[in-house]
Amino acid sequence: MRSLIYIVLGVLFGITMYKAETASWFRIVEMFQFQSFYMYGFMGSALIIGVIGTQIIKRKSAKDVDGKNIIIQPKDKSVSRYLFGGISFGLGWALIGACPGPIFVLLGAGTYSIIIVLLAALTGTWLYGILRDKLPH
Repeated sequence: MRSLIYIVLGVLFGITMYKAETASWFRIVEMFQFQSFYMYGFMGSALIIGVIGTQIIKRKSAKDVDGKNIIIQPKDKSVSRYLFGGISFGLGWALIGACPGPIFVLLGAGTYSIIIVLLAALTGTWLYGILRDKLPH
């Protein structure tokens, strides 16, 4: 039953992304060319909601659906992991015009050419798993 709830929430999130045009290649190109505030506003709104939600979880000692305390581990503050990870992510995003979330949205919308991107993303994730210990963190 719990898996069904997650699937329904994921589908609703995908529909929201599709209707908000955040999976649109044209919206993403607009963003990278600084022609529109739309995507920055969408992501900024998500960031603000995420920060507020995280602070509520931390300050109220929130519990998960199983009644266990939600523990948010502090992140390593090294520069190299964010620098190399951010550059890799940004280059991939600019190259194909989609980050991982819209890949599934576009697949659900019937844009089957995105399967190539999905396979490339899965290959990259697999390679990261193999090379993780050899990369700077």
